[in-house]
Amino acid sequence: MQHDTPSLSIKVRSALFFVLYNLAGIIYSFFCVIVGFWLPMRPRHRFINQWTHLTMWLDRHLNGVKVKLEGAHNLPDSPCVVLSNHQSSWETFFLQTLICPQTTVVKRELLWIPFFGWGLALLNPIRIDRSKGNAALKSLLKQGKERLQQGLPVVIFPEGTRQLPGTIGRFNHGGTMLACQAGVPVVAISSNSGDCWPKGTWIRYPGTITVRISPPIGTEGKKAQQVTAEVQQWIQEHYPG
Repeated sequence: MQHDTPSLSIKVRSALFFVLYNLAGIIYSFFCVIVGFWLPMRPRHRFINQWTHLTMWLDRHLNGVKVKLEGAHNLPDSPCVVLSNHQSSWETFFLQTLICPQTTVVKRELLWIPFFGWGLALLNPIRIDRSKGNAALKSLLKQGKERLQQGLPVVIFPEGTRQLPGTIGRFNHGGTMLACQAGVPVVAISSNSGDCWPKGTWIRYPGTITVRISPPIGTEGKKAQQVTAEVQQWIQEHYPG
């Protein structure tokens, strides 16, 4: 979607959102580090995710971003690997509210960020160093299996980096390798988040983000490449836009 030059109202609302969500993140992260450390896993996730819910509330009421969710019933109760297309930070927030608790793959450098990174570390994410290639993949598989055995779904963005609205990037096979080796299904998610929260700008545009969730995709007897192709095809065919 191509946007016109943002109006003054959109700029003011976007600036206010940026200030409030960052300020709330700094303040709440402080309490998360103090309180969250002592909580068991599931209550800890729910406690830390209150800031995520606040971010979504601010986005809805300040920026006018609505959400249309389709296929939520397809999310299994048992552990799975969730693979989503990636256009902005929006889906990293929204999926935390949709799937809780969960574990996600993060660059280890994010955990060094004061306040935000400290709170993120309490969610026990899968830490990888992308610069190390095969070592990063081995780390993903090892930590991912541990999280799945703990009963946690693993959320991965197989494109690796944010894409422009309307664009689907090349998928890597790390997430499907994890699912195949662990013997769990994959759930694909397709959304058009970049239409309202485009990468590389602080402007947030009003509109509706549609999130579509696939039925579980089985991995038994399949190679990772085959499952990746199925996931990418589903996301492309069900892309909202």
